[in-house]
Amino acid sequence: MLRSAFAFCIAAGLFIALALALPVELGARALGQRYAVATESDTATRAALERMKAGGNAVDAAVTAALAAGVASPTSSGLGGGGFALVFDGKQRPWVIDFRETAPSGIDPAAFERRPLPEDERGRLIGVPGELKGLFELHRRAGSQSWRDVVTPAADLARRGFRVGAHLAGMLKFAASKLGDPSLQALFFRSGVPVGVGAVVKNPALAATLDRIAAEGPAALYEGPIAAEIVDAAQSAGGALSLADLRAYKPLAREPLHVVFEGSDVYTMPPPSAGGMMLVQTLKLFGAGRLRKLGIESGAYQHLIAEALRAAIADRMRYLGDPAHANVDVAALVSDARMDARRRSIALDRTHAVPRFGLEGQGTHHLVTADARGMVVSLTTTVNRVFGARVVAAKSGIVLNDELDDFTASADVAPFGMSQSPNRPRPGARPVSSMTPTIVLAGGRAVLALGGSGGPTIATNVTQLVLSNLVFGTPPEQAVSARRFYVPSSGAYMLLEKGAHPALVENLERRGEIVGTMPFNGSAVQMIARDGNAWRAASDPRKHGTAMAE
Repeated sequence: MLRSAFAFCIAAGLFIALALALPVELGARALGQRYAVATESDTATRAALERMKAGGNAVDAAVTAALAAGVASPTSSGLGGGGFALVFDGKQRPWVIDFRETAPSGIDPAAFERRPLPEDERGRLIGVPGELKGLFELHRRAGSQSWRDVVTPAADLARRGFRVGAHLAGMLKFAASKLGDPSLQALFFRSGVPVGVGAVVKNPALAATLDRIAAEGPAALYEGPIAAEIVDAAQSAGGALSLADLRAYKPLAREPLHVVFEGSDVYTMPPPSAGGMMLVQTLKLFGAGRLRKLGIESGAYQHLIAEALRAAIADRMRYLGDPAHANVDVAALVSDARMDARRRSIALDRTHAVPRFGLEGQGTHHLVTADARGMVVSLTTTVNRVFGARVVAAKSGIVLNDELDDFTASADVAPFGMSQSPNRPRPGARPVSSMTPTIVLAGGRAVLALGGSGGPTIATNVTQLVLSNLVFGTPPEQAVSARRFYVPSSGAYMLLEKGAHPALVENLERRGEIVGTMPFNGSAVQMIARDGNAWRAASDPRKHGTAMAE
């Protein structure tokens, strides 16, 4: 549900906003000839780099990083969640693995019309976890080392312990009153107080689960006693997840969306992601020459891009759902004729509210890896909000997602003249996501890879940073650290990060924008880019990530 997800992002990032002063300092950055990694977790970044130094490729490193992030950054991701991966193997066009969570067969759609749900019904928001089967399929298709080799580092990390980072510590402090689950209390609280930065946390239950997964593969989680415990935990919290749902889950291979922009081939996520369509539509609306003439810091530039983003949000609300359950004609939505008409409707001196477009007639973790062979992975994984549904399968240490909250309620599409959404809850459906893993090729090799976290801000962030790099040549460390703007689905038309110059605000308002200040600073983008024959990697300082290269 776009509106509630955005509201949660605002609340969840409030603590971080107090800890960071804008303009933000440059994010962690690195330059290397052979390998590059950027993630939201120092622990995950180091694990990925070590995997490639030990002979693994970018896929091996991405799988290791995702699993390590689930150990050391469990507010954002883990085995109880899901995500998307976009891969360029250095030879063929990029390809996608969709391991987004699905709705259980016993879902009660009517319950989703009365959100927010009471605490004892939060299990209704738990989708069938897809992460493990997705990572396994990713490794099966393109990994170079053994499955045990790529899983064991995460198991060892959970067993030996990891140091709590700044983002995890902040989220624990922010959400402390809601984290009453005994397993979370035992792991992350000492005498009722959340642990701070630098504390060492061990998770023996999750270590044992990862050991089984290393030996048995996905069957360790989707069948047998771990599966039974996951189902019991979800059902005890009012959910509908069943053993049959777990057994039936399958990750899907999809064709990425593709657009040529100023000679570069941009590949990004197709539905059930809405982020990829936003990026493609925006790139088709404006040429680089016009945007450079306006200037990236100008009100005119930011207004034009905001108009494009609002139009894409309107298309998301009207047309996007799980392609298996809704007729999603992306080719028509991004067609040249349609984008030409949209371009004519956008002017420098007026602004559309989101519902006025298309009347023709935020706990997530992103990571990027690159290796010496030219393979690149852009992967986003999530349990949705902080610790997902805040339901833990205690014996296995698995935190379960609340991803079904991304289904859209009928009230949210009423402003668009609709009685029901194509993204409504249905058995087996995958809720629409904002996740936008993206890879750009030039001359047959990857030159840019990025993606982000932050709920509905992901797609707007990624779109702005793709333009920043491809149009203005901004290097990754500057791009991820620069101020961004956000386009909410209701209320103010634009939200600027704290510290925006008053002249910019005045200029935007003269163009009809209703401008507000973003009350949080907790969304992040991870990026790697070619610099000659080297990789330049950067991690967004907003979530204290780390980039490394050699």
